[in-house]
Amino acid sequence: MKQAMEVLGFLALLQGVAGLVHEFTDWNWGVVQRLGFLDGFEVYASVALLALGVALFAAAGSRRSGGG
Repeated sequence: MKQAMEVLGFLALLQGVAGLVHEFTDWNWGVVQRLGFLDGFEVYASVALLALGVALFAAAGSRRSGGG
């Protein structure tokens, strides 16, 4: 479970950074800008993904390595 949370946290951080990089440099990568219902809210969604990634890493760090 700890490794799954770390992987999800990494993916959330990666997509959050990708969304912010896309907004400020117009590089076309990441998932946030491809979701139509987020039009106009890409920066907020990217910041939320960054916060989610940090929260997942914190939760994974507080768990024991045995998973329970």
